[in-house]
Amino acid sequence: MNEIKIRKATLNDVLSISTIKVKGWQTAYKNIISDEYLDSMNIQKTVEKNINNFDRYQFIVAELKGEIVGFSRYTLYNTSNEIKSADGEIFSIYVRPNLKRNGIGTAMFTYVMSQFKNNGNKSIILGCFKENYQSRAFYEKMGGKVIYEKQVERGDKEYPEVFYNYIII
Repeated sequence: MNEIKIRKATLNDVLSISTIKVKGWQTAYKNIISDEYLDSMNIQKTVEKNINNFDRYQFIVAELKGEIVGFSRYTLYNTSNEIKSADGEIFSIYVRPNLKRNGIGTAMFTYVMSQFKNNGNKSIILGCFKENYQSRAFYEKMGGKVIYEKQVERGDKEYPEVFYNYIII
C-alpha cells in the first residue's frame, strides 16, 4: 500500500468524511442495523451534522494519493455519563469499505492515540455495536478491553453496544 498520510481535517473535508460514514454504515452494519435505518441515512444531513460538530470534536482524515480514504472523530475529554474513569473518547474510525485491511485504520488509531498521549490522557473509551465482529476484532487487536455494555437507539430499535477501554502509557 502506498504511503498513508494522516492530517487534521478541515471544513473542506466534511463532504468526504460524511460520504465515508454513510457508505461505511450501509456496508459494515448490514444485517446488524435495520435496513430501514441504513437506507434512511443521508449524506447531506450527515454533512450538516458534521459541520455543526466540527468545533466540538477533533476530526482527522487519512489520505492515499491525495484522496481521503478514512476519518476518525474523537474528543480529548469524556462525554460518557456511564463510564467516568475515562478521560477521552473515540467516536468513530471509518475506512472506505473497499480499502479496509490495508493499514489505514491502524494508522489513524495510532495517530489518535498519540494525540491522547500528548494531551496527557490516561484512559480512553470507544463504543462499538456488539455484533460488529470485524471492527471488534480490530479494536481488540489494538489493545482494547470491553468494560461496559448498553443498549443504544437507532431509528425505532435498540441495539447492544460494547465499550472498549484503552490505557495510555
